[in-house]
Amino acid sequence: MSKATLLNSMNYRFDRGGNYQEQIMEIHDAYNQKMAAQLKQWSAQINLLEAKVRNARADMKVKRAEELHELRVQQRAAFRKMNELGKASGAAWEQVKAASDTIWRDLKTGVVNAHYKFR
Repeated sequence: MSKATLLNSMNYRFDRGGNYQEQIMEIHDAYNQKMAAQLKQWSAQINLLEAKVRNARADMKVKRAEELHELRVQQRAAFRKMNELGKASGAAWEQVKAASDTIWRDLKTGVVNAHYKFR
């Protein structure tokens, strides 16, 4: 769900007199669910890349293994931020979200680049 969709949904509920705290929690939950689904997809893609490395030539295995190690480091950082998001609220949630967006962008770039290199 895009941010605009979430905001439009939130504005509609505000117009209907909804509970502000419940609406904020719904937005947080939707964001967390979106990130969890994306992280699961990237994890599967990294697993596929690892399988390709196992079948590569020896010199390529070393190079690709280093790249995969970096992806796993980024993946673990993304999992940690997702856990922080689940525990954060209010202004702290916004700060954690901003940091997680950066981690997410870096992980996405890494996965896309690795797929391109591993062809």
